[in-house]
This record gives sequence, C-alpha cells and structure tokens, in this order.
Amino acid sequence: MSDCIFCKIANGEIPSATLYEDEKFRVILDLGPATKGHALILPKNHASNLYELPDDVAAASMVLAKKMAIKLKEGLGCDGLNLVQNNGEAAGQTVHHFHIHMIPRYKQDHAGITWKPGTLTQEDRDDILRKVK
Repeated sequence: MSDCIFCKIANGEIPSATLYEDEKFRVILDLGPATKGHALILPKNHASNLYELPDDVAAASMVLAKKMAIKLKEGLGCDGLNLVQNNGEAAGQTVHHFHIHMIPRYKQDHAGITWKPGTLTQEDRDDILRKVK
C-alpha cells in the first residue's frame, strides 16, 4: 500500500531503529514505548490485520516473536514480556497494517496491560459454542 506508514518503515523507505530484518519482516523499536525495549514486528508485505494475513506469514511472525523475545529477555533482563496484536479500532488498532507489539515487562513497571476478569455464564458459553465451534 503506497500510503501505509508501516509499509514504508518495513521496507526501509522511512528510517527506524531496526533490531532485526530479513526478507519478510523488520522489527523496530516503538517510538511511543510502553516500557523500555517495546518493539514492533512488521511484515514487509501489507495486510491490514490478522484476518487478511496469509497463514505462512502468521506462522512466521510467531516464530520471529519467540526469537525476538529471547533476545529482549537476554539483552534487557526484563522480568516478562507481553505480545499484543490488535485487530480493528474496537480492539485498539490505530495503524491498519498487521503488527505485533513486543512489550518487555519489568516488576512494578505499571504498563497497564491488564483487564478485570468477568464471568463466563452458561448462556454465553452455550451461545459461543453454538456460533463458533
């Protein structure tokens, strides 16, 4: 996509702090990090979201996420790591190019990537199983 900012970054048209690059992906430091070392995995070929992403790229992105998670843990000494991948504005997606946030976590970092657990009712359970299974 000619007007996609992440396509331009992933393909080297816009400079970035690149942690890793191969023929399919570029991994960059996020310019608005949640924590120290917050990085983005960007496929070089455009897909707006997970729903449009080819299966082979989806699989390769998770293998790369594992590789980069190990590098971040070893390099930064973080205590944990969140992988965050948003699809659609309701889910918090602001750039419509598939990407994975890799957010190193540190004890008491207050990054706020949590939610209050709800309750799965029998009615919701049955409805979901009927519609999705």
